[in-house]
Amino acid sequence: MADADKEERLKSALWYSIGQFVDDECVKQNLNATPQFIGALTELVYRQISNTSRDLETFSKHAGRRIINEDDVMLLSRRNEGLETVLKQVLDEMKAKEGRPAVPEKKVRGRPSGASAGKGKGKAKQ
Repeated sequence: MADADKEERLKSALWYSIGQFVDDECVKQNLNATPQFIGALTELVYRQISNTSRDLETFSKHAGRRIINEDDVMLLSRRNEGLETVLKQVLDEMKAKEGRPAVPEKKVRGRPSGASAGKGKGKAKQ
């Protein structure tokens, strides 16, 4: 099967799933959504998935691995504190079920408190 054909099948399946979800929500909230809205939302979600998968692959390759793991996912979520918190909770729950230790807390980077405000190496000349 050609890559273009696979991509079209994936987009069609995504369009169907998003359409079902939007229809269910519209019924619950007594709203209406146009096919154009569903199409635009599908394209947005597809592009986000594509970008996310590319980023995860890049992080994994940079770490010298061929398999994406939880470190790559946590790295991806680093700029979204809410998402990062939720993912850490879910990961901790999964690890607890497996009997593994929880995700360590994020290391604080930067100067330790009380460090001099000057720049560069060494002491300033007096």
